[in-house]
Amino acid sequence: MSRGERVWIVGVGMTAFGVRRDASVKDLTRDAVTEALKDAGAGLGDVQAAYYGNTCQDVLEGQVVVGGQIALRSMGFERIPVVNVENACATGATALHQAALHVRSGAADVVLAVGVEKTNTDDKKKMLGLFDGGVDVHDPDGVDAVLRELGGEVPERTTPRSRFMDVYAALARAHMREFGTTKEQLALISAKNHAHAVDNPLAHFRKAMTAEEILAARTVNEPLTVPMCAPLTDGAAAAVVVNEAGLRRLAATRPVRLLASVIATGSVRPVTDWESSVSRLAARQAYEEAGIGPEDVSVAEVHDAAAFGELLQTELMGFCPIGRGGDFAASGATTLGGGLPVNPSGGLESKGHPMGASGLAQIHELVRQLRGECASRQVPHARVALAENGGGMYAGEEAVAAITLLGA
Repeated sequence: MSRGERVWIVGVGMTAFGVRRDASVKDLTRDAVTEALKDAGAGLGDVQAAYYGNTCQDVLEGQVVVGGQIALRSMGFERIPVVNVENACATGATALHQAALHVRSGAADVVLAVGVEKTNTDDKKKMLGLFDGGVDVHDPDGVDAVLRELGGEVPERTTPRSRFMDVYAALARAHMREFGTTKEQLALISAKNHAHAVDNPLAHFRKAMTAEEILAARTVNEPLTVPMCAPLTDGAAAAVVVNEAGLRRLAATRPVRLLASVIATGSVRPVTDWESSVSRLAARQAYEEAGIGPEDVSVAEVHDAAAFGELLQTELMGFCPIGRGGDFAASGATTLGGGLPVNPSGGLESKGHPMGASGLAQIHELVRQLRGECASRQVPHARVALAENGGGMYAGEEAVAAITLLGA
């Protein structure tokens, strides 16, 4: 997103995350959007366009091609452009990116971004099968070859699990081999996120766990145990995005500035060339766009679909040197009260991971942190926030990476 007209987020909303068998996709969308509009001091008639993020509804429910129109019109939106967004687990961040571009262009002054997912059904195999399509389905041997290059042999899936836990496990084993990262460090990250979620009333899991309990839990794929991995979650999150004209029209009193929004794909590189990873390069672009550096970030939400994801992303975002993410976590720096709290919401491991909504749930947390509205989870004097939201896998890294920087 190039520099130009300034962009703000003036309203955020989010449902409780969890197994929401009581709520439909329409219900979840309505609840998150209604809260975001209320937070912005806006009504349905103020919204001039909407970007609707979802990744699973077509597979699980058969609702194809017009999911956004169905969900948003059912709650009263009419005549505005509605664009459906699907971009792996970075769908929510991509919807925000598109909304920001829309208002920056001047085509509209007030635009809605919403992400929603209802992944829990009675068919667990079908639910987990969603993740098998997040890699190159035409080259399964090539996918396995990359995983073997990273982390050795790929264990057979004797019990159903997400394909991406194989990806994270292989990445973790490669990092352990190169840098001496330990399973105990992964457990500390997971324990930290479970502790953060205790005070998040919207989180999927709100029970603290010790590192010892996490290490003793069932193994998903070595070195990952179940509590180190994000659950299948239902939920929605939304944001109201404006330019200067929209800011004046809504008379917003608690706007948060969108400093940078970058969406990127990768490039050909050795699989363990961490410095050239898509997230690393996208973060550098975002910092340059915002005119700041990683040392300026007060609080971060990163994509910890597995605990190793957080460890790696703290390195790739520049919060610590490459290879030192485990030591950084073990130092207490990423805990509430530490120098750079990471995932104060509980992260995907505990807050939950409804794929299309996860990126906007990160934004919900960070906007509230920058406003000072997070009570016992509040990061004192937070001024700059970073969200990293990635998804899919291509050639040993995320197929898409999204970096968002916000300023109080």
